[in-house]
Amino acid sequence: MRSCDPYIAPDWPAPANVKAMQTTRVGGVSRAPYDSMNLGLHVGDDPLRVNHNRQSLSALLPTEPVWLEQVHGTEVANADAAGCRVVADACIARYRGSVCVVMTADCLPVLLCDEDGTVVGAVHAGWRGLCDGVLEATVRAMGVAPHKLMAWLGPAISQQHFEVGAEVREAFIARDASASDAFLAQAGSDKYRADLYLLARQRLNALGITRIHGGGRCTYSEPDCFYSYRRDGATGRMGTFIWLA
Repeated sequence: MRSCDPYIAPDWPAPANVKAMQTTRVGGVSRAPYDSMNLGLHVGDDPLRVNHNRQSLSALLPTEPVWLEQVHGTEVANADAAGCRVVADACIARYRGSVCVVMTADCLPVLLCDEDGTVVGAVHAGWRGLCDGVLEATVRAMGVAPHKLMAWLGPAISQQHFEVGAEVREAFIARDASASDAFLAQAGSDKYRADLYLLARQRLNALGITRIHGGGRCTYSEPDCFYSYRRDGATGRMGTFIWLA
């Protein structure tokens, strides 16, 4: 079994002033089924325990992150000017110390930065947001030529465990015919297994972003390390953070 640390450092060639980290389910105080480093206040966990978990990150972050109210949409928040309870599924920052974060438990977290270290972004890319263009919206908001950007794909549910209906496949193909490569038909049913990682890479490549890293972990198949909504139903949320130092 793969060992699990409380934090994962993204393995990508980001500029030195770009700081990022991914939490796991390890190291907090939440009780089952949210054990133990749950960062989501919206999943039924004791708010006091969630806030304790969030506060435990303060030594690792320069400021309080901009916690988003995620709705599987395409809105992009600006951490440099955002207030509380921002409804968005992505966040960007240009000022030093402004911390972007997205929370996931099977959906794909995507981090973005430019090669000069002037802007960063974090994206919550569930299938709905990914299909509707949340990556494209975030890149537009960053205002940098896509060929100067790089991406890191955090832990998400793998194709082996992500079953979807035909309508999901059709929605992606309606926007990009090559998306068909990311769906495997299930024998004896009208279901497919979808590859979120490949779908994200296709969208990023189409934008002109070719430096793409990460994408090798499965939230569903590593229960000791990651939360998975598909696997457990009631469960916590992990955080994927990025900021400029």
